[in-house]
Amino acid sequence: MLCARFRIWVGDLLRLSPFLLACCVLPAWTMASAQEPPYFVTYSSVMEEPGNLEIENQNIAASPRNANAFFAPTVEFEYGVTAWWTAEAYLQGQTTKNDSTVFTGFRFESRFRPLPREYWINPVLYVEYENVNGADKSFLEVTGHDTITTLQVSNAALRKELERSIEGKLILSSHVKGWNISENMIAEKAVNESEPWEFGYALAASRPLALTGRGKSCVFCRQNISAGAELFGGLGTRYSFGLKQTAQYAGPTVAFNAPHGVTLKFSPEFGLNNNAAGVLWRFGVSYEIQQVRDWFRRSR
Repeated sequence: MLCARFRIWVGDLLRLSPFLLACCVLPAWTMASAQEPPYFVTYSSVMEEPGNLEIENQNIAASPRNANAFFAPTVEFEYGVTAWWTAEAYLQGQTTKNDSTVFTGFRFESRFRPLPREYWINPVLYVEYENVNGADKSFLEVTGHDTITTLQVSNAALRKELERSIEGKLILSSHVKGWNISENMIAEKAVNESEPWEFGYALAASRPLALTGRGKSCVFCRQNISAGAELFGGLGTRYSFGLKQTAQYAGPTVAFNAPHGVTLKFSPEFGLNNNAAGVLWRFGVSYEIQQVRDWFRRSR
């Protein structure tokens, strides 16, 4: 029944906005895929190669209880500034059935890896500035006491609520016998507002289906497919820390890394309590352009 409903309302949503369809295929002119864990919310210690630009389109669709179904694409541009610094920019939008299509805002982030070598636990420091309105439905993270009640409010009312905030994360990542295990601790604070610090978390683990390649080249080799799972949610605020009145999600995730081509990711994420949406359907595509900075050096 879920699959039938999913096909019906996603078809309706896609017809609502050619802009969203354009966002889905925007990266299609690039060249090589990145080999990263198949996560949508959790960050690992994997950094972008210096000089490379990765373009990713990440999408989410859901049909929450007592609220209109929605489809929200996010286009991401990730650039490797140095071996220890990766910068990224996001553009976001969403379309809600029986409502409207809106641009919800932008984000800028940087990730810094302080230790140059691989260790048992590899830390990464993350800082982000976000300028989004209340209609944002990207679910790139869950913090504070966010619940599905916001999804029941119209886009016209939500887009009037401008949210400027600073977000920090401590990313811890380990590689053990082919497994990647990553933990993120999240803290977020609204800029120039009296709202308290909000907290959240994300945990994930994944592994390629095979650790060694075959003697001949192939497309659907086991080493090109990674599978895992994510768990994430809010942890309240400075004054009410904990799981009470927070949204929690968990689900499997899988990625296919085509040789010299596209990387595809998919994950159904299930709400674990009454504050969460029923199912978040995530799917994404990413490409990587090799050594973009060399283009500008040659043009001088």
